[in-house]
Amino acid sequence: MDPELTALAQSAGLTLVALLATDAWEHTRDGVVALWRRTRPERADAVAAELDGTREDLTTAPDAEDELAAAWQDRIRRLLLDRPEVAVELRKLLDALAPGPATTPALTQRATASGDSRIYQAGHDLHITER
Repeated sequence: MDPELTALAQSAGLTLVALLATDAWEHTRDGVVALWRRTRPERADAVAAELDGTREDLTTAPDAEDELAAAWQDRIRRLLLDRPEVAVELRKLLDALAPGPATTPALTQRATASGDSRIYQAGHDLHITER
């Protein structure tokens, strides 16, 4: 798969699940279902039910967010493999759903520590005062 489409699927899965846990979940759900209805109408009702299930899972097990995002990344990746032209519409949807400016870059952080190491990560300002 094209690396750009892979990155888009990853970003979409993370954004989707993050937004389902907010007050914007209905708008998010409606936008995603509309996308599926236009591109794969036979799956739109199932996608709506899966989104509702994901939201329910998030409210009962918020620590499952990464797992749920991975599942949506896979669904979106399969849609993009089947219909690569959907990428343009998906980007527009993500821009419309984005809580901040569309120019805000995606942020992914991973770290591994061993021994007495410390890791400090932040998506914005980070102030550390150790004494």
